Amino acid sequence: MQYDEKQTVARDASPIYESNAPEHMSAGRYIATRIPTLKPPMAKTPNPIKLLGTLNLQHWLFFLVAFFAWSWDAFDFFTVSLTVTDLAKDFKKTNTDITWGITLVLMFRSVGATIFGIAADRYGRKWPFVVNNILFIVLELGTGFCQNYKQFLAVRALFGVAMGGLYGNAAATALEDCPEAARGILSGMLQQGYAFGYLLATVFARGLVNTTKHTWRPLFWFGACPPVLIIIFRLCLPETLAYKERVAVRHANGSLTSTFISEGKVALKRHWLLLIYMVLLMAGFNFMSHGSQDLYPTMLTNQYNFSANAVTVTQVVANLGAMTGGTVVGYCSQIFGRRFSIIFISIIGGALLYPYTFVGSKSVIAAAFFEQFCVQGAWGVIPIHLMELSPGSFRTFVVGTTYQLGNLISSASSTIESRIGERYPLPPKGKTKRYQYGIVICIFMGCVYAYVIILTLIGPEYRGKMFGAAHDSDLAEATGHEAMAAVLHRRERMGGPDDSSDEGAHEKRTHVNRETV
Repeated sequence: MQYDEKQTVARDASPIYESNAPEHMSAGRYIATRIPTLKPPMAKTPNPIKLLGTLNLQHWLFFLVAFFAWSWDAFDFFTVSLTVTDLAKDFKKTNTDITWGITLVLMFRSVGATIFGIAADRYGRKWPFVVNNILFIVLELGTGFCQNYKQFLAVRALFGVAMGGLYGNAAATALEDCPEAARGILSGMLQQGYAFGYLLATVFARGLVNTTKHTWRPLFWFGACPPVLIIIFRLCLPETLAYKERVAVRHANGSLTSTFISEGKVALKRHWLLLIYMVLLMAGFNFMSHGSQDLYPTMLTNQYNFSANAVTVTQVVANLGAMTGGTVVGYCSQIFGRRFSIIFISIIGGALLYPYTFVGSKSVIAAAFFEQFCVQGAWGVIPIHLMELSPGSFRTFVVGTTYQLGNLISSASSTIESRIGERYPLPPKGKTKRYQYGIVICIFMGCVYAYVIILTLIGPEYRGKMFGAAHDSDLAEATGHEAMAAVLHRRERMGGPDDSSDEGAHEKRTHVNRETV
């Protein structure tokens, strides 16, 4: 359904429609609103400490189980990146051959996002999450026991399916029930689980790789252990309240499956253009992260002659900057808006590209810290931005699949940079060919930043969107107002939670952008 301005008052007074139901507008008018709607709302937000204090125990437990799972997902991914040379030696292949194991993971992640995303939206967040982590255990152990190259590729391809299934579920679990004012900072903290996982992988690789006769294998065997604890953790927690409410509406409509299919038809009919936009946006963001990170260690060693230890220190400092930036900018997006925060930090990141890529001394550590502060600062807004843009009935599927499709599109980033870099040779060092990778990364990232800024500018923003079924007009259209009203009436009689009853929620809803792509 689309509503014009005359219906706005009736819509806000009704508990049935989502808080950001977009008003119908022409393409011309939509374009004309892009600059005015970029103005920061300057929303009053408590300081971070006080804000985190508004979370109850269940909010914290949901966030922590999602954070730990996402961090270990990243750990498992980087185990191959950190052992390429050892794997190549054991399987008698080149380093390039081994990197196909990484490429296959990136290629199959979108498959996992689709399968596990639909499962989580239909059957709940809990059990797909558990199955996902069981697969991590099996596949990390399987990688550690691979005896040849073909087995290695097969196992890593399956790992890509498992890895792709986690992101959307983790975002929904962590953010679906949390207080609206805390979404920004929790989004930033959740996203930086990826950088935290990289740091853990770096530390444990130092302690487990080539310290026994099994060379690289203990790192993968160890990687299979923490998911056992994560599974136990998740089994001790219930489904999210937002999902329970949605299931209650589906039950009231008579058939869970037919209602779920009807919701899918409504979501596709109403939001197909928005879904395409989200994939294109995530392609830009993934180009941003891969373009700034994947070839950077090679640039430091090949172009600037950094030692292995110097590269490790620079990478660790850069990841600390990433974790800081994601949390800070995620928090600020609650005040200044999602789109404004992304655009502002992208402009700063673009300004820092020169020192990030052209400083050849140890001083580049500072540039690396602040560049990754900007890159992952923009990323810190993404989990909640995608959650707020997504149709409620398919939140896990849309968040995970758009993210992973963007990842698939950008998977060739390092190859593109490497091939272009070969056109800018430097004097060789002995038998080692050297190239000016810095100029390529700088130009590539400048183009990516411009793309992200433009796409964010023209896109919508639904900051403050309510996630409960009571505010989902898609669900109301799919199930009928009678089923929705019956569930809401039952919830009110039982004194159940209502995310529209938070202090100041009505005022927040009146400031939410009501726009459509």
